Amino acid sequence: MSNSEPKNLCPEDISKGLKTGLFGKKIIYYEKAGSSNDIAKSIAEESEEGTIVVVEEQTGGRGRLGRSWSSPKGGISFSIILKPRTALSLASRLTLTMGLCVANTIRSYGIDARIKWPNDVLIYGNKVSGILTELEAEKNIVKFAIIGIGINVNIDLEDIPEELRENTTTIRSHLGHDIDRVEFIQKLLYEMEQNYILLKTQPFYEILSEIVALSDTVGRNVKIITPNRIIEGKAIGISRSGALILQKPNGSVEEIISGRCIYS
Repeated sequence: MSNSEPKNLCPEDISKGLKTGLFGKKIIYYEKAGSSNDIAKSIAEESEEGTIVVVEEQTGGRGRLGRSWSSPKGGISFSIILKPRTALSLASRLTLTMGLCVANTIRSYGIDARIKWPNDVLIYGNKVSGILTELEAEKNIVKFAIIGIGINVNIDLEDIPEELRENTTTIRSHLGHDIDRVEFIQKLLYEMEQNYILLKTQPFYEILSEIVALSDTVGRNVKIITPNRIIEGKAIGISRSGALILQKPNGSVEEIISGRCIYS
């Protein structure tokens, strides 16, 4: 571990020099806990928007569809409480936008990070970050959204359980050294806040063009697995609702709002 790397992601260190107006103004910290998303959900109703829950080491980290997510020490695992008051049908925009923020922050270190629809960030085809969005809605309006973000930062691949190691990577593996995790999370929170403001105040195509430019998925042949069916085709774009636009072998085009994406 480098000398510049703080032992823990202390709230006092994160707050010092944080350039946000809302995101991370309140930080709840656990050295070890089950899941930052579960904690954030339990306090979301009474918490201010922008509150984050940072967990140094998660024992019950998970990804979409109940899959496991390894969260050893040296990574970054946190959840943020958002209250966008948006239509439930547009919630996938949130996940993609936060994926863009993670990718841009990693790219600021000179690494070619890209977005895999709907919720992963990749480096040269291997997963470095996952995003888990969980929602509470009322009459099809999102009351609050919990965005859980896990990033493999100062971790060796050997720190990740063998069964989860395939197609996984870490920032340390690409740079050859540790980075300052406090500085990283400060940069990320600023990027997230700026794009969240844009998401709420500007047409989505302004962010969408950036997402498509950094997409690792658009242009590929993919298989999308949903609870009801499997759809195969070529990913030809992302819609303004955040859906993947798929051209199927018969030439017809379909928008897929969610599902597991596997490259063919």
